[in-house]
Amino acid sequence: MVTDNPEGSPSDTDKVWKRNEPDSPCEKICMIHPTAGLCIGCYRTAEEIANWTSYNQKERLTLKAELPTRADRLKGHGPARRRGRSRRRP
Repeated sequence: MVTDNPEGSPSDTDKVWKRNEPDSPCEKICMIHPTAGLCIGCYRTAEEIANWTSYNQKERLTLKAELPTRADRLKGHGPARRRGRSRRRP
């Protein structure tokens, strides 16, 4: 049986899925900003997110090095909003 270790070490599943390649920059805050065109979590474009698995190691490392410089592109665009109906309280 696979369970998470309560002491904070990687779980057995983390060990199984660990690969010898650059980790995804995903922050699990997946929302593409509607005007900036960047994910507000990792600063990748939708195309870069979709193509991540096809990038070689050099392409991944190059992209990961560039991502922090993109944070400023979200400034001045205002907050990202989820699409769909807004929830209004009475």
